[in-house]
Amino acid sequence: MDPSWTHRQRPERLERRITFDDYEPTRRFLERLEQLSAAETRYPDISFGRTYVNLTVRPLQDDGPVEADDQAFAARIDALIDEPTDG
Repeated sequence: MDPSWTHRQRPERLERRITFDDYEPTRRFLERLEQLSAAETRYPDISFGRTYVNLTVRPLQDDGPVEADDQAFAARIDALIDEPTDG
């Protein structure tokens, strides 16, 4: 998992802000994230603007601790950032 993720307490969660140069790479990242989330039936909390995406990954178990599965999901999100894009 990328060290850019922050492990927060009360409630436990992982948070990350990803910045982009412009809207187009932001949009492409969000599309890849949607595909990953649909495939895994797991959806992070998302807020975004033209050049950034804020993500929160909550544990699979409500009120549970952040575990290896949560960190693995965050790592799969990280892999989307550098994924080649069309155009």
